[in-house]
Amino acid sequence: MTTHKKLPTTEKRNPRSERIDEQSTLEIVTLINEEDMLVPQAVAREQKRIAQAVDMIVTRMRAGGRLYYVGAGTSGRLGVLDASECPPTFGVKPSLVQGIIAGGRRALVRSIEGAEDYPQDGAEAIDKKRVGPKDVVVGLAACGVTPYVHGALKRARRLGAGTIFVTCAPESIDSIPAEIVINPVVGPEVVTGSTRMKAGTATKLVLNTLTTTAMIKLGKVYGNLMVDLRAVNNKLRDRSVRIVVDVTDLSRRRAQALLRRAEGRVKAALVMHYRQVDLHEALRILDETEQSLRRAIGDAKRL
Repeated sequence: MTTHKKLPTTEKRNPRSERIDEQSTLEIVTLINEEDMLVPQAVAREQKRIAQAVDMIVTRMRAGGRLYYVGAGTSGRLGVLDASECPPTFGVKPSLVQGIIAGGRRALVRSIEGAEDYPQDGAEAIDKKRVGPKDVVVGLAACGVTPYVHGALKRARRLGAGTIFVTCAPESIDSIPAEIVINPVVGPEVVTGSTRMKAGTATKLVLNTLTTTAMIKLGKVYGNLMVDLRAVNNKLRDRSVRIVVDVTDLSRRRAQALLRRAEGRVKAALVMHYRQVDLHEALRILDETEQSLRRAIGDAKRL
């Protein structure tokens, strides 16, 4: 096998899969699965840096800041995906967590790989979002060197924003313009350079952890229940009722009636129940306690 010491890990050949095209279907599936098992271990080695990144995000969000993901190709799509899941899951405004992808919205459904080659476009995307000192920008690039992402991060740093970078290539760390670099090293891909595989999985795990932990710290979760969810479909409406039933021990019928009085707001409904107040007062109490349900209902209920 030819070695490429200067190549990022994400572009190197994986010796285990050099003859994968000669293997049986089951052997291929087994090999891919065995390689995928390396991903959680690689992410686990980055726990301290991920925690540092969460603390940065939470501090700035509490000051009124926003979180932006910036990437190209698979990495960019994963950033947009994670951002789009935050409003229904945690009841936040769509502007709080946003994804920026090289090539714009068309790149979400069609490969526009050339869009990643221009750092000035990344910088312009940051300017269009009016990123400022309260915000955090997370660069996403499996190889660590994507010009569009570097351009965005450099502009964000000049504007005083917090900067984080997620890459699977340890060779690129020294050139990355970010305060915190999260580097889960998953090794070469089964199909050389196909970073939608292990690198994509690692990136998805990191992003899930960043936003989920941040939202827990911001009071969007009570126990392990998503009490700030937005019930925008039947599944989530049913989940809302189940959460109220679980926390209050009310019957399903009474939980539904309580939610109607709370205009579908789970957290407010729980404050109304435990503090015996109307919706207006429940919302005031939540504002007073920085949206912490645990603080809002005090000792009335403990999970």
